[in-house]
Amino acid sequence: MRGLLSKVVVLALLLTVTALYLLPLWGALTTSLKTDEEIDLTSPIAWPQRPTAAGYINAFNYLKRALLNSVLITLGGTLGSVGLGAICGYALALYSFRGANLVFLLLAAGIFLPFQAILIPLFQTIRTLRLYDTIGGIVLAHTAYGIPMCAVMFKTFYSEVPKALVRQAVTDGSGPWRFYWKVVFPSTKLATVTILIFQFTSIWNELLFGLVLGGPRSMPATVALNNLVGTLAAQWNIQMAGSLLLTLPVLIVYIFLGRYLVRGYMAGAVTAV
Repeated sequence: MRGLLSKVVVLALLLTVTALYLLPLWGALTTSLKTDEEIDLTSPIAWPQRPTAAGYINAFNYLKRALLNSVLITLGGTLGSVGLGAICGYALALYSFRGANLVFLLLAAGIFLPFQAILIPLFQTIRTLRLYDTIGGIVLAHTAYGIPMCAVMFKTFYSEVPKALVRQAVTDGSGPWRFYWKVVFPSTKLATVTILIFQFTSIWNELLFGLVLGGPRSMPATVALNNLVGTLAAQWNIQMAGSLLLTLPVLIVYIFLGRYLVRGYMAGAVTAV
């Protein structure tokens, strides 16, 4: 009886915490379906009496160019940082060369480098390259900033590959690239998927680089959504609809690929131990 009571208490606490955690999402959903008049007269968490999709239509019309920009920036930055990070992690994990420890130390230090510390030189560099207010400029920034994290994560996973396989590949005459595609990549696909999801989420939700390096032509959706905030009056239904539209791609990625992310983190933790 005591065990059943404790389970009921724990379940009640979990349900309460879950409800409180999902309450902001519920409030955003209900507000996005309301008219301006109903927003002023009802509670934010009350279900609308006459749900309308006008907020989503207006939000999409405003954000459609910015959403396309975000897709291009996220795909370019993710593929660039993951591709180059994989090469760095592969070299650091399986090949010994002079200065390898120093390179790894510098890459690890780059993970903890805050955005704000590099904004001025980054802006000057992008402007010198004539890439300001271009998709390519923002992609370049995300690629460069994401390489350290990707390289360290890949090194953790690639360290599981036995060094004996490397020596055997050298003996058989296989070059580094052939060994990577034939042996390393097939055995670490989980690592690649994990880091792809991590980078996709980080770049999609990022605001600062888009705010500093982007303009009217290359503005990502996060910056455009921030611009929806009015100076005198706020259209909460449009803002909440835009927020939900912006979270939809990440939500879809986590629904279909979230299990790989958890498995990848667990594998990385076991490797680190």
